[in-house]
Amino acid sequence: MENDQRISGVLSRRAVLGGALAATAGVALGGTAAASPGGKRLRVLVATNEPWGTYHVSPLLAEARRRGWRLTQLVPDLSQIKPGDPVPTATPETAAAADLLVVAGAGDWPVECADRFRRLPLAASGLAYLGPQEAALARRLHPRLRVITAASPAAARAFAGYLGTRRSVRVVGSPQTDDLPRRVPEPGLVLVLTSVTHADDTGGAAPGTELLLAAAERLEAAGRRILVGLHPREDPALWDRYEISEVPSLEASARAEAAIGIPGTVFPLIAAVGTPLVGCVDPELTVPDYLLAVCSSTIDDAALAVSAVDKARLPGPETLADAIGPIGGSAGRLFDRWSKAARG
Repeated sequence: MENDQRISGVLSRRAVLGGALAATAGVALGGTAAASPGGKRLRVLVATNEPWGTYHVSPLLAEARRRGWRLTQLVPDLSQIKPGDPVPTATPETAAAADLLVVAGAGDWPVECADRFRRLPLAASGLAYLGPQEAALARRLHPRLRVITAASPAAARAFAGYLGTRRSVRVVGSPQTDDLPRRVPEPGLVLVLTSVTHADDTGGAAPGTELLLAAAERLEAAGRRILVGLHPREDPALWDRYEISEVPSLEASARAEAAIGIPGTVFPLIAAVGTPLVGCVDPELTVPDYLLAVCSSTIDDAALAVSAVDKARLPGPETLADAIGPIGGSAGRLFDRWSKAARG
């Protein structure tokens, strides 16, 4: 594998890939396949469980540009698409002809899109974390699915459970780890990772914000500098007493001695940077076990925050490999799988 450089001082990228290969029982590592069918520049439609949330598609744009593909996210309407959003969007009524439909979940919207585009080849790709409980509509997708992909062995197991399938899930890695920032931690800096306090039409919320707010207060009182990595749909007003990162949370994590937050998709990615994590858990919060596994510890009481951050360490290489998946070339592997699905 190219670019076998360090993830941190103690964990190399080669170790992560090797661990992922060793942990792929029941899943398949997606290797490099042929390019687009007949050299064709593919036209791909994507539908996610968060109908207007383009942030899970944006990390794919660089590879789409490199290949000359047209990548378009399907949305119910344009009412919640911000001006200047880099992700091309269209409604099912206005979408141009395409070669492939990718569903990133089996919620109401992706399944509706699959029903609308019955003649298109269909792929399922886990672009964000999904719990292992089978989705109510998942089996409606089964007859048409040509390929299923996920970022890591652990994510593949969860995605298979979510889809209610025993089919092979191709492990391709996460495109966001293709260009990881170099970690240079600043003394005393803690990154606080928010989720979404209130559900809206674009997606649901994750309990735990009050705990995380209280934990941030405890950390600040103990002399830590707080840098907030906002979820794209979080209300920034809740966190305006602190410095809010102007760059994505993954990039910001390279500056932090540790990160604390509500476990989400970004957690394994931050672990890949080499930054240890503390998870804030709520009795009403349900996340896959692998997101908790990359945490040094989890807390359900803000009084534990300072001690947990002080003691935060990365888990072992096998745990990281299972949760992160292969690093380097991930977007290419994902698009290769889509290309094969498009040509059948």
